[in-house]
Amino acid sequence: MIALTEKILAFVVTLGVLVVFHELGHYFVARLVGVKVLRFSVGFGRIIWSRRIGPDRTEWALSAMPLGGYVKMADEREGDVAAADLPRAFNRQSVWRRIAIVAAGPIANLLLAVLLFAATYMAGIPGQRALLAPPPAGTPAASAGLAAGDLVTEVDGESVRSWQDLRWRLLKASGSAEVAVAVQRPDGAQAVRTLPLGTLSGSDWEGNFLAQLGLKTDLGAPVVGEAVAGKPAALAGIRAGDAIVAIGDDAMRSPSDVAAITNAHAGDRLVFTVRREGAEFRTELVPEASEQAGRRVGLAGMRLGVDPAMAERSALTVRYGVVDALAQGARKTWELSLFTLRMLGRIITGDASLKNISGPLTMADYAGQSAQAGLLTFVGYLALISISLGVLNLLPVPLLDGGHLMYYLAEIIKGSPVSDRILEVGQRFGMAVLAMLMALALFNDLSRLF
Repeated sequence: MIALTEKILAFVVTLGVLVVFHELGHYFVARLVGVKVLRFSVGFGRIIWSRRIGPDRTEWALSAMPLGGYVKMADEREGDVAAADLPRAFNRQSVWRRIAIVAAGPIANLLLAVLLFAATYMAGIPGQRALLAPPPAGTPAASAGLAAGDLVTEVDGESVRSWQDLRWRLLKASGSAEVAVAVQRPDGAQAVRTLPLGTLSGSDWEGNFLAQLGLKTDLGAPVVGEAVAGKPAALAGIRAGDAIVAIGDDAMRSPSDVAAITNAHAGDRLVFTVRREGAEFRTELVPEASEQAGRRVGLAGMRLGVDPAMAERSALTVRYGVVDALAQGARKTWELSLFTLRMLGRIITGDASLKNISGPLTMADYAGQSAQAGLLTFVGYLALISISLGVLNLLPVPLLDGGHLMYYLAEIIKGSPVSDRILEVGQRFGMAVLAMLMALALFNDLSRLF
């Protein structure tokens, strides 16, 4: 119950912050160009609280349906406007002023993302150096000549400071045939390797593509924190403090390595090489079969952690000064905005799955998880969702800000506003598109839950 309450609270905070900033963008630019604002509402539908403030007696309100908000301006198309306010009506403004007012909402979300990312960079983002474990034979990393102990410093000329950077740089390169990966060898020598990407399909990039490329972090042999009594690990003689050196002929360099093999071999006999107090021994273990999310997985019944010495060696904190943090925040916001558009394009063309479209339930779940992971993670999540909201609102779909901008562009080209008939048809089309997207997003949410 506590976890559910935290998720709901995190979701409310996320939605509230993003909606308020979006609508404040519209509000401030409208005021700046002289348009009279009648109401600023967080939420839609019936007003449950309001207060009038300022010389224009603008109504600041909270409404019953919290999934959004709006800024209502004086507009002759939506109701009577007092004669004294006609020069301040939205519909009487030049097309360029209307464009500025409408575009201000999505731009506010993108600016918010820049500030949030900059804040995390100034605070310092904990991460891991991109230190590579031995790549499995036959993987692209192995064929490229990457080896154990290589420290990745660049991908296609872009700096890599952490494992997170490496993941993002490669994700940006998805669709390319290959990338140039610069590494520092264990002896200090510099080298550049050509990493082929052509073996990965569109759906591969939606999963753990690093593992498929053969890129794994080197965290040393994972250490057993607990071996559950009566479970396969304990029955095999493994106990807390042991290090899992290898399974069969495969060296183990992180807890995920062990999990990947045991999960894939339910009921199979595996040979574990275990190190205890400096000495190594072998023992046989049969992972216990379990049904999870409709598939059969193997469980060893032990909790694994990272070798403390190796974790300390690979840990780092990425931190920037104010100016550099703002520059990095702007760069990351730009890159993620372009990536969002690319993903939308791939979904439309069928190169990416429709399952990537998520709704409020998934958003609430991720908001709760990020909040539980810590303030920096939650702030980063806010920035990501703010970018998504900004980019999606700029799409040329009627009812969205981008749809209005499309009408204003047509007005500039033809020299007069689009007809009421076109606006009516566009509104119906936009409602249909948004309804389908919302239905798909909710279906995906429920599929993930059940």
